[in-house]
Amino acid sequence: MRTYEMMFILKPDLAEETITESKERLKTIIADFGGEFVGEADGWGKRRLAYHIEDYIEGIYSVWFFKGKPETVAELDRVIKLSDRFLRHIIIRQDEK
Repeated sequence: MRTYEMMFILKPDLAEETITESKERLKTIIADFGGEFVGEADGWGKRRLAYHIEDYIEGIYSVWFFKGKPETVAELDRVIKLSDRFLRHIIIRQDEK
C-alpha cells in the first residue's frame, strides 16, 4: 500500500451533521477498499478561498493522510466528484522514503 495525502474543501453552508456524515463516508470508503486512515492535519477548518467557486468565498478545508491502493483513490475520486457537498479536492501520492 502507498501513502496518500488528500485535501478537500466542503461547502461552508453545510450543517455540522452533514459535514460529519461526509467525512465518515470517506473514511468508510478508505476502509472498504483495503486502505487505512492515518490522520487529519490540524489547523484547517473554515477559510477564505483564493477565488470564488460556485459563488462561495469561503470553504471548510480538510487535509487527510491515508494508506491505500489505486482502487481506493479511484473510488474516493468518483464519490467526491458525484457529491454536491464538495467544492474541490485533490489526492496526491506521497513519495516513498
